[in-house]
Amino acid sequence: MHTAKIRIGDEDLILETGKIAKQANGSVLARYGGSTVLATVCCSSDTSEGLDYVPLMVDYNERYYSAGKIPGGFIKRETRPKDKEILVSRLIDRPMRPLFDKRFGRDIQVIPMTVSTDQVHTPDVVGMMAAFASVMISDIPFNGPVAAIRIGSVDGELIVNPTFQQLEKAELDVIVAGNNDGIVMVEGGGSEVSEERMLEALSHAEGILKDLCKFLVDFAAEAGKEKLPLPEDFAPLGFEDEVKAAAEPLYQDVIFLSDKFARSGGARDVKNKLIEQFADRIEAYGENGMTVFKALLGKIHSGIMRKSIVNEGKRCDSRTPIEIRPITTEIGLLPRAHGSSLFTRGETQSIGVVTLGSTYDEQIFDDIDGDRRSSFMLHYNFPPYSVGETGRTGTGRREIGHGHLAQRAIEPILPSKDKFPYTIRIVSEITESNGSSSMATVCSGSMSLLAAGVPIKTPVAGIAMGLIQEDGKNVVLSDILGEEDHMGDMDFKVTGSEKGITAFQMDIKISGISIAIMTTALNQARDGRLHILGEMAKTISQPSEAISEFAPAVVTYTVDVDKIGAIIGPGGQNIRNISETSGSKVNIDDDGVVTIFSKDGKKGADVALNMVKALVEDPEVGTIYKGTVKRLMDFGAFIEILPGKEGLCHISKLSKERVNSVEEVLKEGQEVSVRLVEVDRMGRLNLSIVDADNPDWKPAPGSGRPGGGRPSGPPRRPRR
Repeated sequence: MHTAKIRIGDEDLILETGKIAKQANGSVLARYGGSTVLATVCCSSDTSEGLDYVPLMVDYNERYYSAGKIPGGFIKRETRPKDKEILVSRLIDRPMRPLFDKRFGRDIQVIPMTVSTDQVHTPDVVGMMAAFASVMISDIPFNGPVAAIRIGSVDGELIVNPTFQQLEKAELDVIVAGNNDGIVMVEGGGSEVSEERMLEALSHAEGILKDLCKFLVDFAAEAGKEKLPLPEDFAPLGFEDEVKAAAEPLYQDVIFLSDKFARSGGARDVKNKLIEQFADRIEAYGENGMTVFKALLGKIHSGIMRKSIVNEGKRCDSRTPIEIRPITTEIGLLPRAHGSSLFTRGETQSIGVVTLGSTYDEQIFDDIDGDRRSSFMLHYNFPPYSVGETGRTGTGRREIGHGHLAQRAIEPILPSKDKFPYTIRIVSEITESNGSSSMATVCSGSMSLLAAGVPIKTPVAGIAMGLIQEDGKNVVLSDILGEEDHMGDMDFKVTGSEKGITAFQMDIKISGISIAIMTTALNQARDGRLHILGEMAKTISQPSEAISEFAPAVVTYTVDVDKIGAIIGPGGQNIRNISETSGSKVNIDDDGVVTIFSKDGKKGADVALNMVKALVEDPEVGTIYKGTVKRLMDFGAFIEILPGKEGLCHISKLSKERVNSVEEVLKEGQEVSVRLVEVDRMGRLNLSIVDADNPDWKPAPGSGRPGGGRPSGPPRRPRR
């Protein structure tokens, strides 16, 4: 068994191997504070030659027992992965994938499993370090090291691996992965932080990551296995120069066509033509001749594009490196939706749709971090037709990852719940895609919120940046195309307002990115973001004055905490009666805030509000109430003016004229306006119809005998 530790932030990171899961290719137990993650890595024994990708699977999972919990719901065991587990799996996958060699050709599976958590220290970064360490010590070829930490900014101070409690107050939260060459992955967000503050955080992370990388190298030197051999590279074709001479002019003719499908179709035709032209020599090469030939064509194709950008500043669609594609925007696309927008940037398009709901629509989370609720959701859909293809529809890891990035981008600009007590759901339907659809989602989502009348703090927009490193030169690209993402060296997404950054994500395909390049990319991204915000503002820049007529009406009212029980009533009788009578949903928080949601508009909400007020308000002398006659007595009538609160209207206060009998003017169940004229020393309520300023009041129809006068029957004996 081997153990190593290093101080990171306020705790020691402890790695241990050789004790658990010894049959895996690599296994590491990582501890940080009270959070413990077991990570294993295995590879298959079968090899697939000629793969142009790494067959890597990362399956992070959290065991409920790690927090001393039993899963909620009917199924009392962990089943399909939760969104959080998928997001952490992506965090682990992205920095590692470029460091595996495609020639290895075997399926690789990394399983980090949280087995203990103190709900103080976040287990996701611990899982990343455990996964990286397990691969480093395994016999699987890996061009590591790579390490990860979280950086938070709390009250202006940069904190390494902040706790959950610190993150609640953080204005910046980013996870940074890096190696000895620089930063390779960033994921996080902030509350409109400046580019300068983001760079400070990344610079702070860079030095710590290099220390962690050395720690992993030393750990692997002590506990690691000998690496498995890589298959030898395929032999050269022997006629590369001839292929290049034939291919370059053909690709030059198609690579700069303005339309995505024209470019892809042209490139496909060129490939087929060249395969036909060199068919005999490809066959003569042997079994892998076609694989090697296609790889050469791909290299020639991407090389033309990359050199054109670096040497001429000309991109596939003839834009300059900093130029943004044409943008068109529209709101009110869907008349029955509470808010909708259409955002189109070049060949990327998103329909953003907002739905406003009640407290009962909040998302409930049951996980090892503790039970919690969210009143904001963003769901991203990427159907196959958006790229002109067929395929399965559904929610995969890509949809969850892109949706989370857009949700993180928009969340900081939402109003607080006390100012806007709705539950908000945004759905982004990607209807076209060539470039960053997650950034289009941020733009359409922001506009749809404004269209729905949500009082957001400020609009936000997003932009995807790229990088080409060629011949010792670096060119940062704004608003990248799909081809530039595929053939380029970086995918760098930044979202924010005019004031600052709200979300940030970066992945690279090269060994590392320097802070200098990131500075250029961030400043260029800011210029692009401001341009996009300006285009959005031409359609809408302020929230609509009123929410949709199809959205539920919301009314809030605050009561004393000791009155909550009166509203709920015995067994929930009162609150149930309010809901059934008014057609509204009523929610009461522990602090006494009553929120009423009515799908019938303001009218239903007002009915419910009046019923709530009636339950909690104390009768006020001088106030006129609409009361209900409950009992008739010889000397007057008892009238209920508030639920459970009755007062006496003496016979002398029934009318300005003489009344011989109460039955002449009132009957039980009748509604009548009364004024509360006195609360006596015993707390009894004295009412008056005469003083209720109700000149149109008349006796109840059918009270007394027809024609008025004294009721029939024997004369009443006068009271002594």
